[in-house]
Amino acid sequence: MDHREVGKHWDKLAPTWTTLGRGGYDYYRDSFNTPAFLAALPEISGLRGLDIGCGEGHNTRLLAEYGARISAVDISEVFVGLANAFQPHNQAINYTAASAVELPFPQETFDFATGFMSLMDIPENEIVLKEACRVLKPGGFLQFSISHPCFDTPHRVHIRDEQGKTTAFEIGDYFRNLEGELVTLNRSGSQAFRDGYPTIEIPRFTRTLSQWVNAIVAAGLEIEWMNEPRPSDDIVEAFPDVQDAQVVAYFLHIRARKPS
Repeated sequence: MDHREVGKHWDKLAPTWTTLGRGGYDYYRDSFNTPAFLAALPEISGLRGLDIGCGEGHNTRLLAEYGARISAVDISEVFVGLANAFQPHNQAINYTAASAVELPFPQETFDFATGFMSLMDIPENEIVLKEACRVLKPGGFLQFSISHPCFDTPHRVHIRDEQGKTTAFEIGDYFRNLEGELVTLNRSGSQAFRDGYPTIEIPRFTRTLSQWVNAIVAAGLEIEWMNEPRPSDDIVEAFPDVQDAQVVAYFLHIRARKPS
């Protein structure tokens, strides 16, 4: 499965995915993952930025609120159409249907680039990192979030106590890279499933931590910051479904800079 096939798959999923996200069902994103990402973002007011794999534009719109001039790309034309239709009148975001593997911008165009939980969904992620470096100005940075390579493994089983609280995980097959196998979301037990939304399947790609780090270095970027966000007790009280993210790191945030 290559990036074009992945794009066709997301075209089919985009309407349901957008409905769930805008309906408040993306608890992990909204409660702590995206807030932690934005809290660590360097000053971007007045800068020109690129959001890679923007989806329906939720996180792109948040970047624009920080005063940046944002361009955004997604390989799914359906997602881009939904993003354009939802754009607030006080924001000027340029959405383009394009592959992150072939960014349609000249070299050294942007002061920074972001990727909110998107780069791990692109099979050619090594090329994406090189493309991001190409379009960054010298001294510019790429900050992105992905599912944590050490804990989002091909085999992962929740271990729960009698009250249903996650206490541990059974992790396995870390070194086996998934290359587009479909994984089911909205499984029985999730709030979206209980509220009547259908299960959806997304193509899944996994890489080890060392593969990610080596790809960043090979792209010509220098890692300057990493984070593994964890929800606080207050967040878990408000969003009980995210309790399992207190046991292991669900997400990994990385900021890497193009040498000046």
